[in-house]
Amino acid sequence: MRRTTALRGAAALIALLPAAAMAERGADGHLNIIYYQAPSILNPYLSGGTKDIESSSLIIEPLARYDEKGERVPYLVDAIPTLENGGVSQDMTSITWKLKPGLKWSDGSPLTSADIVFTAEYCMHPEGGCAQLSKFEGVKTVEAVDDLTVKVTFEGPKPNPYLPFVGGQSPIIQKAQFAECLGTKAPTCTSANFGPIGTGPFVATEFRPNDVISLKANPNYRDPAKPAFATVTFKGGGDAAAAARSVLETGEFDYAWNLQLPPEVLEKMVAAGKGELVTGFGTLVERLELNLTNPSPSLPPETRATLKEPHPFFSDIRVRKELSMAIDRPLLTEIGYGQAGRATCNLVPAPEAFASTANDACLTQDVAGAKALLDEAGWVPGPDGIRVKDGQKLAIIFQAPVNAIRQDFQALIKQWWQDIGVQTELRTVDPSVFFGGDPGSPDTFQKFYADVEMYANNFDGTDPEAYLAMYKCGNEPRPETGWQGENINRFCDPAYDALIDKLGETGVFEERTKIAKEAHDLYMQQSVLLPLVDRGRVSGKSKTLGGVVLNTWDSELWNAADWYRIK
Repeated sequence: MRRTTALRGAAALIALLPAAAMAERGADGHLNIIYYQAPSILNPYLSGGTKDIESSSLIIEPLARYDEKGERVPYLVDAIPTLENGGVSQDMTSITWKLKPGLKWSDGSPLTSADIVFTAEYCMHPEGGCAQLSKFEGVKTVEAVDDLTVKVTFEGPKPNPYLPFVGGQSPIIQKAQFAECLGTKAPTCTSANFGPIGTGPFVATEFRPNDVISLKANPNYRDPAKPAFATVTFKGGGDAAAAARSVLETGEFDYAWNLQLPPEVLEKMVAAGKGELVTGFGTLVERLELNLTNPSPSLPPETRATLKEPHPFFSDIRVRKELSMAIDRPLLTEIGYGQAGRATCNLVPAPEAFASTANDACLTQDVAGAKALLDEAGWVPGPDGIRVKDGQKLAIIFQAPVNAIRQDFQALIKQWWQDIGVQTELRTVDPSVFFGGDPGSPDTFQKFYADVEMYANNFDGTDPEAYLAMYKCGNEPRPETGWQGENINRFCDPAYDALIDKLGETGVFEERTKIAKEAHDLYMQQSVLLPLVDRGRVSGKSKTLGGVVLNTWDSELWNAADWYRIK
């Protein structure tokens, strides 16, 4: 069967994790980490925010991760299941994982297959809202074969069966702790969501949402010599500049994430000599999401920003397209990121095999074309220059999390849109709130109480199947799911869904790339998501912190167990 070629040899070359230079657990004392977007929760199934996914990755783990090369590496298992070793069935309808024997949760109880089965039940619960539901796309059953073995069966052949339980977005949670937290009860389990019991290198001893996490070394971690650090302070809040200074200039912190600052600013800080930058390109794309539903505050909360209330003018593709045409992406990239960014028209800019060239027209700003498109759509400039149609002004609210570069982008985009007759009101939101998963907050990116919003996101691993599946019909956040969901702009097209389903059934790599690009281009050409910049990952680390391996394909803290103090 030709489809099997995608899985042959999937684990032939498993990279060894770097060994930390340490003698015993906790010997290197204290570690200080700063994320200027403060974590709001330690449960990635209830938040799509990177800050929440990465902070929780210090505590809870998947069966396997992706390393810095994008290759799968075993964590809670001894080997990656493949066709060769029998872990993936010959008809590709199932994958069987075998836990390492003797693994314990941080409370000392054994990790078993029942916890894996429960994790799937938790995310797939029909009455819940799981932020990582696309990871379980096509899963029919998850069953325990024995205490250490679990079998995932798919609804049909699944040439890429490495979506559930692989990568930082799909970790294992403890059944005993979350047993009473299924479905609509999930957000109410504060103790579990703020202090999950895990198998990772650290344990949360105190969690103050949107502020700070205190952690200690997990006494039951599987490697008795790790982690090197006895305690960790994970500080959240502030801004990128303050976070960068704390590592690069003052040395107060050891690691600072996502230093979204102009290159010349970072160069001056590095000159202080306390720290250095770690960088790499992956799939992180700064984008604009256009809301296809009506976010008007005049609507009742049960229908506001839901499919029951279509957007008053974004329903017209011409209005969406003109917004994209008016943007000068190369200028945004130069101003905001320099060589650490690349202007892009793609949601999936990498790996190269999946990167399309069919959308590259957006790299050239076309103000005249944008105006002509609005003329064609019947939007006529009023006395103040703002376009009007049927008595309605072309006026939008454009929100973004607080960040110096994003506010510069907002100002430039507002001017470009003003030039073509679009009235734009700018709104900024605290990033800890914006990327949080609080269903009661009006300011989360999932709730999307605005017309346009800007942020960056990426996917783990090197295959975009789950990432593209986020935009299938039914995956949109809504009241019934506690405002969890990955289809942020509320896009729905049965033709797109059919392509994603076809992708899930296709194993030959060349055919997979062709189908993925076809689905991607269909989505891009609807102009509901406007890519701006393919961003390189830039973080900072102390010169005394060893073992750091920047990973753009998984959690940036993926190998924190291997970090150590350079003496």
